[in-house]
Amino acid sequence: MKIVLMGQPNSGKSTIFNHVAGYKAVTSNFPGKTVEYTSSKVNLFGEIFEIVDLPGTYSLTSFDLAELEARKYLLRNSVDIVINVIDASLLSRSLELTLQLLELKLPMVICLNMIDEAERKGIKIDVEKLSKILGVPVMPTIALKGKGVKELFSIAYKMGEKKKIGKTLNFSKDVEEVITQLSTQIKEKQITREFNVPKRFLALKYLENDSYFMENFEKRGKDIFKDIIHFQNKLSETHNRPSDVVISSERHSLSMNIFEEVALVTRPQIKLIDRLDNTLMHPYFGYIFLVGILYLFFNAVFTVGRLIEEPLLEYFYKIIPLIEIRMGSETLSFSIISGIIQGLAGGIAIVLPYLFPFLFGLAILEDLGYLPRIAFLLDAFLHKIGLHGKSIIPFMLGYGCTVPAIMATRILESGRDRFIASVLATMIPCAARMTIIFALVAFYISPQAALAIYILNIIVIIISGKILSRLLPEVTPGMILEIPSYHIPSIKVALAKTWLRMKEFIFIAWPLLIVGSTILSLLQYYKADMLINNLFSPLTSLLGLPLVVGTTLIFGILRKELSMLMLIQAIGTTDVIAVMSTTQIMTFTIFVIFYVPCVATIAVLWKEIGSKRTLFTIVFTSILAVILATITRFVY
Repeated sequence: MKIVLMGQPNSGKSTIFNHVAGYKAVTSNFPGKTVEYTSSKVNLFGEIFEIVDLPGTYSLTSFDLAELEARKYLLRNSVDIVINVIDASLLSRSLELTLQLLELKLPMVICLNMIDEAERKGIKIDVEKLSKILGVPVMPTIALKGKGVKELFSIAYKMGEKKKIGKTLNFSKDVEEVITQLSTQIKEKQITREFNVPKRFLALKYLENDSYFMENFEKRGKDIFKDIIHFQNKLSETHNRPSDVVISSERHSLSMNIFEEVALVTRPQIKLIDRLDNTLMHPYFGYIFLVGILYLFFNAVFTVGRLIEEPLLEYFYKIIPLIEIRMGSETLSFSIISGIIQGLAGGIAIVLPYLFPFLFGLAILEDLGYLPRIAFLLDAFLHKIGLHGKSIIPFMLGYGCTVPAIMATRILESGRDRFIASVLATMIPCAARMTIIFALVAFYISPQAALAIYILNIIVIIISGKILSRLLPEVTPGMILEIPSYHIPSIKVALAKTWLRMKEFIFIAWPLLIVGSTILSLLQYYKADMLINNLFSPLTSLLGLPLVVGTTLIFGILRKELSMLMLIQAIGTTDVIAVMSTTQIMTFTIFVIFYVPCVATIAVLWKEIGSKRTLFTIVFTSILAVILATITRFVY
């Protein structure tokens, strides 16, 4: 049995999915993040089920790429049961998607999630009455606490077996007449066979002028295309509005009527957290608090990382001299083993002490609901560089990893915006580059110097965005972004999310660190590293860096952390400040942050924006890295 979770953004789908499938989907308290569906096979009630978590969508008539992914899945795949996850505190708005799902005539169960939030807002919902009106079971849940989730899937299982379809609710009489007439034409011409959808659903898509369905019949079937235009015009003339607006208005009105019939609205419970936005979203104080929160966040990451890094490094680097005494420093065996130990030490003692607190802190900010508020505050600045305010979501994800950040640019409507946002996302200091900033600059210079790099990074991104938007001029639309309620973060969920994101480092990057470290040891053993260093000598000379740094830059293309770990290995000491000056450390860090993106990023850029634009991104960031690092050498 295939169970599909469908709902509007931020309704709690991924949280429900994780309860039954284990932690496989990253949940965040901001809308529009998911751009691909997540699926998992699970054992429920002694049987194997496939559960699919689709991207959040406000409507089945959408031009947003992430939302189109959800609709495409429903139309092209065989689905046994749909669990429509609804935010109970936003019932009237959520029902608009429910009405469209009912039109698809798929077996369905309503999950009335966040019922506690609805009650806090003073909304009391008659669950039985709502179930009777829609003709499908309605199950109240509090997904964050796991309440009602087991019962929800038990009902979904039974409904999936029965294949029971819910009611299709009618619109106003005159609108229904037009829908019926167009449905008759569709039935006569046997059009529904191509799309495998009910004729009423298809008629509504045509009246809504849905491009996915309209384009198909502009190419062929001129007769039905004329009928569609006729009925669109008929609806527009009687209502004095475009036909798509008429249909959406009818659906909105019907949703409001259902809400008023099943819900009783009383006085909400106003808590201190509800007044928090008066300060955090203030036109002046909001920015002060934003800077303060980020400053405290990065300082906390550095403090925790430094406390762990020093004793761990000391422990690991006591082992190497002991092995050297036993094996001899000139033997091949010693070179290989010391390379492996340095790779292990780099992961455990240098990367993880900073990576874990950073990702955990980011998870807390996400779950709290602060990220969309940052998007709101920074919208004005993003428009000044010619970008949409929603670009902040890929940028914020970029502080974790550049790959999902570039994939998240799909939420932007304009292809031009997606390209610019993708290029700028490659410059965001991801968790790998964050490790370099903290473990080199903050550790050997000062936390303030590390913060200065982040400020410089933002300035460079703004200037780069301005240049790219001038090269590709286009009027950017205004931003409509849902600001979700604040949620008290669950430590368990935040830890699970942190682990999910750390898995990439542990299972992909860390083996690369060990292999890279071993290769560098072998290069040093056979004196081949000098050939590479000499090849890169024009660049290292320009930047005023030691000659041995050349090899580290190649490894950095595989994974950014490798640049720093290979640097420690190349100079032969963990005490970097004894070999390199503060200026050289700063120059090296600036170059590594901005130059060629890692291999994984290049691969996803190639897929999302094409080969030519990917090559442009590589050249653009490399030139930028050389310019900024050279300036740093002479100014810092």
